[in-house]
Amino acid sequence: MDIALHYFDEYAGDAIYSRLHNPLAGLGKESFSSVALNVTNSEVTQYVANLPELSVLPRDSVLRQCISLYGITYVGKFSSLLSSQRLPECRPKPLHTLGILLLYFSVATFSYYFIFDHRMKLHPRWLKNQVRKEIMFSLEAFPMLDLLTLPWFLGDVRGYSQLYDSIAEGPFGAAGGWKPWAYMAFSVAFFLWFTDYCIYWIHRWLHIPFLYRRLHKPHHKWIIPSPFASHAFHPVDGYLQSVPYHIACYMFPIHKYMFIGLFSFVNLWSIFIHDSDMLCGHPLEHYINGPAHHTLHHIYFTCNYGQYFTWADKVGGSFRVPAKGDDPLDAVLAVIEQKKAGLGSRSSSEESLRTTRQRVLDLLAEETTSESGSEEVDVATMLSVKKSQ
Repeated sequence: MDIALHYFDEYAGDAIYSRLHNPLAGLGKESFSSVALNVTNSEVTQYVANLPELSVLPRDSVLRQCISLYGITYVGKFSSLLSSQRLPECRPKPLHTLGILLLYFSVATFSYYFIFDHRMKLHPRWLKNQVRKEIMFSLEAFPMLDLLTLPWFLGDVRGYSQLYDSIAEGPFGAAGGWKPWAYMAFSVAFFLWFTDYCIYWIHRWLHIPFLYRRLHKPHHKWIIPSPFASHAFHPVDGYLQSVPYHIACYMFPIHKYMFIGLFSFVNLWSIFIHDSDMLCGHPLEHYINGPAHHTLHHIYFTCNYGQYFTWADKVGGSFRVPAKGDDPLDAVLAVIEQKKAGLGSRSSSEESLRTTRQRVLDLLAEETTSESGSEEVDVATMLSVKKSQ
């Protein structure tokens, strides 16, 4: 995070903070300029000549770093994006004081328009104005989430983590050759393994009834999620699942730029697995916890808690391999076919209701056998069936 802070200070921060009152400015600019004329060193001359312009908060000020780090996370104007016609179902009143996470909106918007199957919005479990609700829920969580993660970023900037700048500064850097590069590759693999295993247990613990009701349940409001649901959670829920990523760079050395890349990848992956895509039959589905696995987690609650890989779910007995019969798009296609065929009769509606009831019973049976027992299936909602027209 110190890299982002450095560039912020270089191109914007210094100018912004220089506007704060400097008690030395009252001594007058002319006296400092006259002294500067007698100094031969150009850097010192420039420093002295501009001393009245300096802020009371220097770059190494903890307060300044906290303010900057908190603000860096947010860019742009909330209203300029949400008021546009490019995001359907998302036209709230302008809120000019709120910012957005560039990564969240850029990647989620791309995924929403180019990857997400918009037919999923015809699913009975798709909520009215769901995209708008997901975005609003995310934006409500971001300020507190940013505040909770601030101490970790501040520790990075002030040198308490084990991030290193160059190969020479890292493990085996003095030896040179292939060893420091081998360690870098190992650190990436270990980072993914460590964070994946920790998040598996954190996620599973969040399904304990006491924690689920208070923290994790809001995220499971989105039974059929869109990419914008990736960060639509309780801020404490999001923070707990981010802790392993922050702890990792305090536990073992990792290259600074590599950590930035991995941390960005985490957010990209979180958005990617929320596109409700059920690709089945791929050989990697037994090893990689992809969108199909996480879609099953949102539907059935008690399976596929992992982040990247499936091995922790297999060890923990919570792995469920995606199958074509689990694809929520099947229900959508059935509705479309019914409408095309004009089967809007009462008998068709009753048959659909019986099918849905049986589905609920199956879900409740699976829930009973779950170790966590935390999932609260909304039977009334699940029994709701759109009447065919």
